[in-house]
Formats: sequence, structure tokens, C-alpha cells
Amino acid sequence: MNVSLPSMKSAGTLLLICGICLGLPLMIGFASAKLSSSNSLQGIILAGILFPAFLLALLKPKALIAYTLLVWAVAPELRRIADWSEGVYHSVSLLSLAPLLTGATLAIPVLGEIHRIRKSSTRIILLFSVALAYGALIGLAKNGIGSVYDLANYIVPLLLIPFFAVTRFRPKDIDRLLYAFANIAVLVAIYGIVQYLTVPPWDAFWMKNADMMSIGTPYPLEIRVFSTLNSPGPAATFLVFALVPMILEKRWQGTLRWIGVMLVVVCLLTTLVRSAWLVMLVMLLVYIASSPSKGKWKALLQLVFVAAVLFWIVPKLPGAEGLVARMETLTSVQEDHSYNERLSLWQNMLPMVASNPIGQGIGSVGQGTKIGNGGELGEYGNMDNGVIALLLTFGVLGALFFFGALGAVIKQIIVRVTSRDSLQPYARLSLAAWMGAVVSLVSDNGFPGLKGYLIWMLIGLGLGAKEIIDSRKKGTPHAAIEREITSH
Repeated sequence: MNVSLPSMKSAGTLLLICGICLGLPLMIGFASAKLSSSNSLQGIILAGILFPAFLLALLKPKALIAYTLLVWAVAPELRRIADWSEGVYHSVSLLSLAPLLTGATLAIPVLGEIHRIRKSSTRIILLFSVALAYGALIGLAKNGIGSVYDLANYIVPLLLIPFFAVTRFRPKDIDRLLYAFANIAVLVAIYGIVQYLTVPPWDAFWMKNADMMSIGTPYPLEIRVFSTLNSPGPAATFLVFALVPMILEKRWQGTLRWIGVMLVVVCLLTTLVRSAWLVMLVMLLVYIASSPSKGKWKALLQLVFVAAVLFWIVPKLPGAEGLVARMETLTSVQEDHSYNERLSLWQNMLPMVASNPIGQGIGSVGQGTKIGNGGELGEYGNMDNGVIALLLTFGVLGALFFFGALGAVIKQIIVRVTSRDSLQPYARLSLAAWMGAVVSLVSDNGFPGLKGYLIWMLIGLGLGAKEIIDSRKKGTPHAAIEREITSH
């Protein structure tokens, strides 16, 4: 009896699903018996978050990205609610792993279709792999277990490159993903505005215990909004990377259209993260500059419309004086304390990097320094310069491979942007994301964690679109994909 390959694959998938359905309850029960009541609750919530991700990875990989975006957005808020309900603050929580573990399920469809990865993507992955392997070896020796957590923060976002290379996203799939991203951002914005006006008790509880002096005080109109995210920085990053597509194309705006855009803009203002506005401006200008002439004028008009509404609405907002004062500092950066601190950091850290060209390894910079340090940030936990952070982490040799990989990425994107076809808007969005990521290195290293996930998602869409064109040109029998491209 002949058994076709698709039926064998379907049977294997069914067996894996059954294994997960049977094994997961047993694992939860065993873990609950061994863990404390607090960790047991967190473990159950974590398992509940992961289970849909496994199912989507096996059955509907294209929907997995939207789900992971939702988890990145809401997991920190779930953690705060869990802590508040127990009346105990945990500086390190199992729920902190939810976005990373959910994102790691991207490996399931990648491993299943790894033979479809093109050489262009393989080269990028190889360059990043060398940099990460080098940084991990140094990190394990110098930083211990903290390097493992930090390494996962680099690897999970980078999984999006092979994911988009093997998962054939049609134009309508990409539009659906960006539409869902916009809707999630609007929900984040609405909660952020509520947080600004009322400060829910679980958020106030977290602020009082987290000892983060830079996010204001837990009272209405006196808080720097972080919405459902970890802090104002990640909240602003999430909103900006959703807002840019929302402003540029109507089909990427989400259900509420321009009302949603305005809600996201208002919430972004309340985070008081000025570097996010710089990244947004760069991304918008890059997309507009690379657009056809007709598209340039349309995008510029939309940008002017948003600016005009912003100019009209901001003075009418509660607490407008503080918001306006914060934004006015953009015009006088030389007198700004934060700007001068970053300039001083550059001048002080470069000699240190030069004296240690091997690097400190992964786990030496950022949130990973909390692990093995009693939940407190280490010496380089707050590093307000992305270039210094990368050099400090990977050393000169590792940084060469890392920046070489970024160079290989932009090379592929430019090739895609210059080929005039129906998929070019996604390539221009990828170009804008790449430029935004590089520009943002003046303030932080955005490649690990949430920001890295958003960067590689938007870049991966453009590179994935290129893979579809390559398959068509080489005569690969993807007739359905070809019809979709032709009709779009």
C-alpha cells in the first residue's frame, strides 16, 4: 500500500497534538505538586498561554505571529495582576518567560520546512549564529546562567527570519497580520490611557515595589504610562512599530481606522519616551522616500493630517502641561540632561571597550543581569547606547559578524525595494524597520527582546515576500501563490 507524503505528515502532526494534549496536563500536575503555591499559579497561567501557541505552530503557523504579538503585549500585565492578587512582588517571575517560550514555538514550523530556506536567508542566519555563539561562550564563562536568558532574547526574535523564509505569506496574509497588530496596539493604547487617568491598583502595586523612579508616581496624571508592557520604553516601542504601518496604509490601520491611530498617538505621548518619536519619524520618512511619486504625496498628506490633529488635541488632554514640556525638549537637546548623559556614556565607555576587545559576553548587559544578582540589575543593566552595548557584549570580533549580518539584511532588502512589483510596499516597510532599528542604537540595543521581535517581524515580511518572488522565477510549483501575487 502506498502512503503519500502529505498523509504521513498529517498523521505525524495528529500524533504530536495528541501527545501534547495528554502530556501537558500531566506536566502541569507534576509541576504544581513540586512548586510553591505562588509558582504553581504562575506555572498554570504560563501553560495556558503556551498551549494555543503549540496548536497554532502545528496547525496554523500564519496565525502564530499575531498570537505571539498578543502575548508580548499582555504577559507583563498578567504578571502584575498575579503578583497583586497574591500581595507579593516577585522581581523574577515565571510569567516573564511567557513571551520567549511562546516565540520559541516558531521553531516548530521552521524545523518542519527547513529545506525550503534560500541561500540568502542562510547567509544571514549563519552570520548572526557566529556572533551569538561567540557571545554565548564568553557569557557563560563570565556571567553564568544570566547569559542563557539573554541568549534566548536574541534567538527568539531571530527565529522570524527563517520562519518567514519557509512560511509562504501571501499579500493578504501580510495585510491580515498587520491589521491584527494594529488592533492589539489599539487595545494597548486604550488601557494605557485608562492607566494614565486612573492607575489600576495592580499597576500601582508594581510601581511601589519595582523601585523604578523614572516612571513617575502611582497617581493619575503623574505616571509615565507603560500600559500592559514592562515599562514606558517597551510600551512606546510596541506602539511606534504598530503606528507607522497604521499611518502609511489604510489596509494596515485596524478596525477603528483613524480613531485607532489617534488613540495610539495619544497613548504614545503619555509614555514620554522621546526616542520613540525619533524612530517613528525615521521610519515614516524612509517609507515615504522609497515610495513612488503618487504614493509619496498620499503618505505625506496622511502624515500632515496626523500632525494637525495632534497639534489640536494635545493641549486639550488632562495633564497637557507635562506632555508639552517633555516634547519641547526635543528642540533643545543640548540642554537636556538625558542627552548629555548619553554623550558622556559614549565618551566614558569607548576606552573601556577598547581595553577589552574580547567583550563581556551575552548576559552582561540589560535585563539578563538580574539573574544571579538577586533580582537587581547588574553594573550594565541600564545601557543607554546600543552600539556600546553590542560592542561590550560581543567584543570586536563578534560585533563584526553581528554588523555584517545587518549589512547582509539591508542588501537583500534594497534588492527587493528596487524590484518594482506588487510586493514592494512590504519591502519598503522592511527598509523602514531596518533604518529605525539602526537609528535607535543611539539610545539602546533593541535587537534582543520585544523590540527585536518587532524589528525582525517587519523585516521578515519583506524578506519573506522576496522568497515568494524567487520561487516564482525559479519555476517552483506554487501555483496558488503565483495567482495571489498576480491578482494583488
